[in-house]
Amino acid sequence: MVSGSPYFRVSFFFFVLGCSVCGSLAGDPYVFYDWTVSYLTTSPLGDKQQVIGINGQFPGPILNITTNWNVVVNVKNDLDEPLLLTWNGIQHRKNSWQDGVSGTNCPIPAGWNWTYEFQVKDQIGSFFYFPSLNFQRAAGGYGGIIINNRDVIPLPFGMPDGDITIFISDWYTKSHKGLRKDVENGVDLGVPDGILINGLGPYRYDQALVKDGIVYQIINVEPGKTYRFRVHNVGISTSLNFRIQNHNLLLVETEGSYTVQQNYSNMDIHVGQSYSFLVTMDQNASSDYYIVASPRFVNSFDWAKLNGVSILHYSNSPGLATGPLPDPPNVYDTYFSMNQARSIRWNVSAGAARPNPQGSFKYGDITVTDVYVILNRPAELIDGKRRTTLNGISYLPPSTPLKLAQQFKILGVYKLDFPNKLMNRPPKLDTSLINGTFKGFMEIIFQNNDTRVQSYHLDGYAFFVVGMDFGVWTENSRGTYNKWDGVARSTTQVFPGAWTAILVSLDNAGIWNIRAQNLDSWYLGQEAYVSVVNPEVDNSEVPLPENSIYCGILSSLQKDQAQRVNFSGSTSISGSSKTVVFMLMVALIGHSFR
Repeated sequence: MVSGSPYFRVSFFFFVLGCSVCGSLAGDPYVFYDWTVSYLTTSPLGDKQQVIGINGQFPGPILNITTNWNVVVNVKNDLDEPLLLTWNGIQHRKNSWQDGVSGTNCPIPAGWNWTYEFQVKDQIGSFFYFPSLNFQRAAGGYGGIIINNRDVIPLPFGMPDGDITIFISDWYTKSHKGLRKDVENGVDLGVPDGILINGLGPYRYDQALVKDGIVYQIINVEPGKTYRFRVHNVGISTSLNFRIQNHNLLLVETEGSYTVQQNYSNMDIHVGQSYSFLVTMDQNASSDYYIVASPRFVNSFDWAKLNGVSILHYSNSPGLATGPLPDPPNVYDTYFSMNQARSIRWNVSAGAARPNPQGSFKYGDITVTDVYVILNRPAELIDGKRRTTLNGISYLPPSTPLKLAQQFKILGVYKLDFPNKLMNRPPKLDTSLINGTFKGFMEIIFQNNDTRVQSYHLDGYAFFVVGMDFGVWTENSRGTYNKWDGVARSTTQVFPGAWTAILVSLDNAGIWNIRAQNLDSWYLGQEAYVSVVNPEVDNSEVPLPENSIYCGILSSLQKDQAQRVNFSGSTSISGSSKTVVFMLMVALIGHSFR
């Protein structure tokens, strides 16, 4: 998906409109989006199936914005079940009301709309959004987020000639409701039906493996030019290896951090992770080239035949891509993958959201105030049902979101007693939160006792990935930590039988979700929340939104939908501003017919 699309041009109009009429709301620009989330019928693997799209698009539209902009997204839920959208990697500074997960928001009921309003404060980089409830991500509903540098802060590389977003994902032809029921009944997800690239199936690189008639992605490029590829693994359970035939991937950024620039022939991208690469079109274009996403750490024949394949097409290419796909790494070589992950370093000399270099925040010199060793295990029976756990606790979502319970001081909804290590007791269902210290510095060690790669995400923050290794973490493991240029990101992988250590500065007040990105693990209970409360009155912390939806214990506060929602939930526009809006619309329409 390329940023020069018609949707981006419409979005830019809304940016202009926002700048013209919302100056009284804040000094930073506003952008407005109006989205309808609905079911679509499409055929990514050749047979018709129902997917979740936004404004008739699958994948959904790209939010192309700039540091510190205010984003207003009015979401209409045209599904037949409740909906929330979450913004993977967006920090929502002092505003967890907009996080879009069950612990912060009541769901948007079917047929209703709700308006998200948040600022991308002090952020740059490549992210994505997706539906966070009811296993809906397995049906789509995802899209990209691009946060550009402000003009006053130069990129740490030359301006690319184009910007291309790529979504890679495992894919099942069974509906998300069917998959959800299977997981609830203890049935494993099993082998996916395919690997999609930008919502499309594979190019027919092998007539025995890929049936005829599947629509595939073609990326058109010009010889000699350099493009920025933003690649997101938006799948539900499969680590994928990404590569472009005969082209190097120059890694420049991951999840909001500029990296030390290194060339890779391929990159393992785990569930929920995002990377951006510079790719130069430096080949002779004797034919088109394969773009490949293939599953990792699986060894059966059914998995081996699954490849997502798109086409890189030079404008001067004389013919189609033919022959074998470019080789992946050894399919089950976790040592290769771990060493690759360790090689990703923070570019400490680059400016990003602020003019000062990223490395001016010397995280290695900060004293740790809290340590949590968080251990996961394979799914197990709790009260007769198959559940997943963190430190022996399977998260039990309350009917009243945690953030609302905190706001209204409702007792008994949750407890601030999440253990800092696995306790010697049977696993249990509970609503147990991590009690974070505001402006503390927390060390979290994820210990993976499962048999497959898990990836973990923390909302509200970017954390520093300072170490990973096989075996059991001990205090002596700290001697291997990278205390200078470990990359800051929001999702990290943890290999089976291994650990990953992160450090995070708890400077963002709110209640923040920490979760497995693998959707089956998350759905069955592998999540928690971190409560970070500023003990002093902070007038800059965003208050309860006027358009909040109420549920659970607070259901009686809910107003009728018609009384509650205006377009974008924004301040009404004055008469003179309406004239400006009308003139802008006339000018835009006139320009489009030239």
